[in-house]
Amino acid sequence: MKIKAGFILRRVADQWVVVPIGERVVEVNGILTLSESGAFLWKFLETGATEEELVSKILGEYSVDEDTARKDVSAFIETVQTKGLID
Repeated sequence: MKIKAGFILRRVADQWVVVPIGERVVEVNGILTLSESGAFLWKFLETGATEEELVSKILGEYSVDEDTARKDVSAFIETVQTKGLID
């Protein structure tokens, strides 16, 4: 999985936001706010990552059990897929 071209992740004040740029502005109205862990996962999806790789990254970065990591990664992937942000 990989983030589609035309989206950038930026930190604005104390929040992470995904902003469409170029032609994506017409397709996506508005911005998406991400949590710290969402922004962490987004950075790996920018270059491409599997769900298993993302789970591994979460387990290495945060103090969570594997079941929680899998559920959180799955929910994040579902959200960005639903919004049409990844291939």
